[in-house]
Amino acid sequence: MKALVLTGVKHLEIQDIKKPEVKPDEVLVNNKYAGICGTDYALYNGLPGSADAVPPIVLGHENAGVVAAVGSNVQNFKVGDRVTVDPNVYCEKCRYCRTGRPELCDNLSAVGVTRNGGLEQFFTAPEKVVYHLPDNVALKDAATSEPISCAVHGMHLLDIEPYQKALVIGDGFMGLIFAELLKSYGVKSVDLTGRHDDKLAKEKKIIGLNKTINTTKEKIPADYDVVIEAVGQPKTQEQATEATVKGAQVLMFGVGKPNQTFSMNTYEIFKKQLTIKGAFINPDSFESSISLQQSGDVNVDPIINNVISLEQVESVLNGTSNLKGKCVVKIDD
Repeated sequence: MKALVLTGVKHLEIQDIKKPEVKPDEVLVNNKYAGICGTDYALYNGLPGSADAVPPIVLGHENAGVVAAVGSNVQNFKVGDRVTVDPNVYCEKCRYCRTGRPELCDNLSAVGVTRNGGLEQFFTAPEKVVYHLPDNVALKDAATSEPISCAVHGMHLLDIEPYQKALVIGDGFMGLIFAELLKSYGVKSVDLTGRHDDKLAKEKKIIGLNKTINTTKEKIPADYDVVIEAVGQPKTQEQATEATVKGAQVLMFGVGKPNQTFSMNTYEIFKKQLTIKGAFINPDSFESSISLQQSGDVNVDPIINNVISLEQVESVLNGTSNLKGKCVVKIDD
């Protein structure tokens, strides 16, 4: 079968590899679409994702496809079922798993990170991380169920109320998902920052935002009860803490480099009684992710910018492609 294999740092090869055999508790998925995200950029460049990826490995942790075979112990799926897959597999034995914090699992494994993922025609996953798709959710859109679920986990970490005024810093794919989520969770006022007027104008219309802020021209006011940082750069992380009112919550969702730091005014944290949180992967969030797509409260179709081939993936990851925005890879017909 055809697969895109990470063979070393900054090196991908299209190879013909053997189709995996399905184990008793596994589902074999004929993958149709795989999303490309920031974790893939990191793994391609030799940096950690949710875990370390050791080449040779097939990346692709945002997937949607059709069940091609099931193991002898599988009960809830049959050949032909349309599915998406939560890539994260927890050990269920470590202290974090046993205290209700599986996302911090000491022995985390992940489809497309520590085991072969969806940038190939067929991949396997344990039945417990496979999810049925509603008929009205397209496979292309369902390939983004995993990033939506990561945003849902971030929302679970916040105390959200309708009266709040919220700001999302960064209008990349994840920033737009958070803006949609805040709206769907009933927040009365949602603002978004970016760097290009024409792009921000389109996003304001698509999502129904209260206001957009071009940070190349305007300063972000300190007006917000909830701030979600979705970029992962020191400057935007500093902006996130500065944009707050008293009693505000800040979610640091954007992923910086492992050695990256940013500065903050610790007296302001004290004086404002700020809550600052991080969010790691997506525990107990996949059902909500799928339901949000089924209801239309989160609509990713207008913000998936490119459908590409396996042959185009490396140019996207190494920055030589001129494609902008979210890319989803068409794997198989």
